[in-house]
Amino acid sequence: MALNLLDYVAQTPPVAAKLRALGRGSVVFDHVDEAAQPFVAGLVAARARQSKKPRRTWIVAANLRAQERIHNELSNWLDPVVFLPEVEIAAAENALPDPEMAADRLQALEQIRETPDAVVVLTAEALEDAVPTLEGLRRLTLELACGETLALETLIERVAEAGYERVPQVALRGQFAVRGGIVDLFSWQHAMPLRVEFFGDEIASLRFFDLDAQTAVQPADHASVLLGEAGEARQCKVRALVRKGDLLVDAQSGVEEADVTITAEAALPEASQVAVEDFSTAFYDHGLGEFEAGDLVVEAGKKERFLRQLGQWLKEGWHVSIFCNNEGEVERFRDLLPEPELEHPGLELPIGTLALGFTFPAGKLAVLSDAELFGRYRNTRARRLALRRAREQANRTQIDFSELNEGDYVVHLEHGIALFCGLEKFAKAEGVEEEVLVLEFAHGAKLYAPLEQSYLVSRYVGVGKRNPQLSELGDAKWGKAKTQAQKAVFEYASKLLAVHAERETAVGFSFPPDNKWQNEFERSFVFKETPDQITAIVETKTDMEGEQPMDRLICGDVGFGKTEVAIRAAFKAVMGGKQVALLAPTTVLAQQHYQTFRERMSDYPITVECLSRFRTQGEQRKVVEGLKEGSVDIVIGTHRLISKDVQFKRLGLVVIDEEQRFGVLHKEKFKELFKLVDVLTLSATPIPRTLYLSLMGAKDMSVLETPPQNRIPTETVICGYDERIIRDAIVREMARQGQVYFLHNRVGTILAMEEKLKRLIPKARIVVGHGQMDEHELEDVMQRFVAGKADVLLSTTIIESGLDIPNANTIIIDRADRFGLADLYQLRGRLGRAEHKAYAYLMIPR
Repeated sequence: MALNLLDYVAQTPPVAAKLRALGRGSVVFDHVDEAAQPFVAGLVAARARQSKKPRRTWIVAANLRAQERIHNELSNWLDPVVFLPEVEIAAAENALPDPEMAADRLQALEQIRETPDAVVVLTAEALEDAVPTLEGLRRLTLELACGETLALETLIERVAEAGYERVPQVALRGQFAVRGGIVDLFSWQHAMPLRVEFFGDEIASLRFFDLDAQTAVQPADHASVLLGEAGEARQCKVRALVRKGDLLVDAQSGVEEADVTITAEAALPEASQVAVEDFSTAFYDHGLGEFEAGDLVVEAGKKERFLRQLGQWLKEGWHVSIFCNNEGEVERFRDLLPEPELEHPGLELPIGTLALGFTFPAGKLAVLSDAELFGRYRNTRARRLALRRAREQANRTQIDFSELNEGDYVVHLEHGIALFCGLEKFAKAEGVEEEVLVLEFAHGAKLYAPLEQSYLVSRYVGVGKRNPQLSELGDAKWGKAKTQAQKAVFEYASKLLAVHAERETAVGFSFPPDNKWQNEFERSFVFKETPDQITAIVETKTDMEGEQPMDRLICGDVGFGKTEVAIRAAFKAVMGGKQVALLAPTTVLAQQHYQTFRERMSDYPITVECLSRFRTQGEQRKVVEGLKEGSVDIVIGTHRLISKDVQFKRLGLVVIDEEQRFGVLHKEKFKELFKLVDVLTLSATPIPRTLYLSLMGAKDMSVLETPPQNRIPTETVICGYDERIIRDAIVREMARQGQVYFLHNRVGTILAMEEKLKRLIPKARIVVGHGQMDEHELEDVMQRFVAGKADVLLSTTIIESGLDIPNANTIIIDRADRFGLADLYQLRGRLGRAEHKAYAYLMIPR
């Protein structure tokens, strides 16, 4: 059985003395290293839980970043730990709080209300937020339990009186549906809707269910339903929820000494502190800095020093816990460690999320993290987001004709272009009413199309800003235009199919099945794959193992995991003895892919190189030579890869990222070069030709529809240009330790905009990047931003394609009216890659 580290350390003399003093006044753990702060907070919280009278522990972090780190790591030792989100409202006029964030907060408050010894992690800002009182929430809450006697009609009556809307099928919060003895309702505070099943006047079962599939996913013994919106309850500040006797813990992770102060008070008074003992020698960094994180498995000397230190600790009776992100990392450590250490009772390899390790010499304890030792996954994801996917699904509603506004142009397949005039009801025989679409054609002629024929009508999508000419009902022009278009499509399709047929009849290279390294490599992926990702990976590998050259499109929204599919395909290709080429549309994106691939494959004898204008002529020549002689396994670059001097010894896989960003000439060159090579195309917005080939079956397609668990919808604000909004948006993002993209797509005035931003936010660290800069200067700018050494990246559209900077969660786009919809979609997609709420401000002239 694994050692309970909290109990183990709590019994050591220096810590035991501190914990005993908790009931007598203020106690300070002084000079505790930042890495050990969550653990020390856990010691205090565990003590509070063990007291005769239940006490809550409130852990107050300096900012959102620290809150998430403490919550993340505290969850390794205590369960459950409540994450209380701050109130977040977009920095724009008349902006409303995000209902999903409000639901998260309500769910957290409900958990606090139900748990007398709850451990709550929040920020100092959140202490001043207004929230419903716990008593007010209790009065507004209907408690349901399996086996409870409650008439179905009573439940329906109570939720209807509370303002819930009765609908045929639940899609949004505040709705309920009734089918026989089943009531579905979507409460204001839950991430998923609840299904209540009755047997007579008894609640037979309670189940939370998937909104899209409408199937149960999580049974429950009891559940709470908030009757009415939380705003109806009496409000108070979060600070007022802290009871007399609760522990308020102030984790000042941003200050120089990074102390943790534990105060046994009902608020944060200016209390005199007793017996302040310097704990700088008690909890501190484990001192493995000389190993240079990530080099353990690369340089034998550093590996030996680590094993020597580990052996010394175990020999002296230390307990060593090495936290691993997943089972794959555990297996890597098992392969690394000698048998005596591996079997030693003082060593354990728990699965958990830990960014930094620490030691506690007084208790002979060392806590290490695989992130430090292997240099992997330092930006850990918060555990509080397990229900994110369900929350995302809650935001998806089916598209219907309510999305069309009266006056919009539409196309009727049989009659041509018309204006949409809305829906009307017509009386049919025997008093039956029928709903129809009203379409207006040229000369005021109207067509009433029954809803069952609505599949013939689609929104008009034109080129340019001119309005189209309305078609005439009964005119032959539309039929001729349609015939000509069909003929042109078939001619074009025949050319494309000829190329495809050549690939289909040719015999390509059949890659071997997955080997041990492939399985180990895939297990080391720190995030949980979505079901769509797993399907896409399996389909891609099946194609690669077949005889015909692969031609597969991976289509998915920005941030849905297309790159990981490509990484696994590339690894498989190299394991099969072939080279891989990844083509990216921009130099910046190529550089980021290069860094990602190198990090993911750093533990294996795979040579990854980059070929772009960021590299010197000498470096480029060296890469080209390596490709020709076969010493380079994976090359990542821009269109430079299709230059005449680039030749491959054994090319087996080509990955084309953001295909829609390449020109026609480049695509023709692709076809010429890669006829017998496996091709994997990645795109969030594929060009119509590629999508057409996929839909008709000429090109295989895998669709990633499921968002990752940590994906939070980006809030988009369209507003007039306003320097107050700009200032507030940047200041707030900086306050939560985040970064900002400011897009100003005019090189001539970008430096003037920089001066303006410096006047607005003097404390902001601003860097400027655009395509006309020297490549090395631009590379330096981007690396500074990626490394977190700048708060604002003021740039042109060089950020449009594929950049993945999880810490950047606000984008401000100046003159958004000058961009197309696809461009804005790609730009907004740079956000929301982390667990934070993201904001996109599209600014247009007033």
